[in-house]
Amino acid sequence: MSNTEADAAALLGGAPVEDDRSAGASRVDVLSAREVPLGGPRAMRVRRTLPQRKRTLIGAWCFADHFGPQGVAASGGMNMPQHPHTGLQTVSWLFSGEIEHRDTLGTHALIRPGQMNLMTGGHGIAHSEVSTPNATVVHGVQLWVALPGEHRDADRDFQHYVPELARVDGAGIRVFLGSLAKSTSPVRTFTPLLGAEIVIAPHATLTLAVDAAFEHGLLVDSGDIRLLDTVLRPAELGYVARGADTLTLVNETDAPARTILLGGPPFGEEIVMWWNFIGRSHQDIVKAREDWEASSDRFGEELPGGRLPAPALPNAVITPRRNPPTR
Repeated sequence: MSNTEADAAALLGGAPVEDDRSAGASRVDVLSAREVPLGGPRAMRVRRTLPQRKRTLIGAWCFADHFGPQGVAASGGMNMPQHPHTGLQTVSWLFSGEIEHRDTLGTHALIRPGQMNLMTGGHGIAHSEVSTPNATVVHGVQLWVALPGEHRDADRDFQHYVPELARVDGAGIRVFLGSLAKSTSPVRTFTPLLGAEIVIAPHATLTLAVDAAFEHGLLVDSGDIRLLDTVLRPAELGYVARGADTLTLVNETDAPARTILLGGPPFGEEIVMWWNFIGRSHQDIVKAREDWEASSDRFGEELPGGRLPAPALPNAVITPRRNPPTR
């Protein structure tokens, strides 16, 4: 997925936080989403919770878009022509629909609900994502992972994984990255990560053992979820700092509630994130943009369906960002 926000502050992760419910005793910070278009004449709109001024990363997770459910007939579905990435991995997870993925590694793959696509674009890769004629509704999340400095020029790679469903205390869990509830994903990452879909039965309580060295984020897709002692509503993301070795989730609604749990050890590096590029300096971004606009072989050969031009750089030096100190 391409980051198509035109506002410079938003591109820098500097949009204001509308709902600043901070946890204090509950240890949960609530991050509200902002709605942004993906571009095109019938722009598909997504809810973005990372990055923002209050928090740039959760572990190495640096970008979270939550979209749908949206009818393809009304919205046009997902139609993202070829666009570039550097310094990151993209993670795609669907709740409903079907998306066709092509990339300059030579991958041509479909993603369906309950399946994960992970693409590595270290030194440079480009890909396209288009909802297929089989998709009447598109609904899911698109996530990015920042690569650590020693691996930020990693080779192109693509991994597809279909996790098994684990049932625990009234919940269904699919672990697509890392380990949780005795399930472990074989997918390779460059830093320790956790990524899992958790569907909780009505009024059920789920307590999960988690790695106390990780910080965690719980993104709510549907239902009202009490995380520790803070209620999260749909499209909100609850942040829990490292130190917690269990997380308790309570579905306070009369229907199943769906969430995405993310985690990882705090990412100790500053990053510069602009458009679809992650670097360590303004010059890294300038160079990546120049290479893309020049159709450099850094990003591979052209894919069918056209390409997205890079937006103009902001009239300022893009400064590195990191998370504020944990209280």
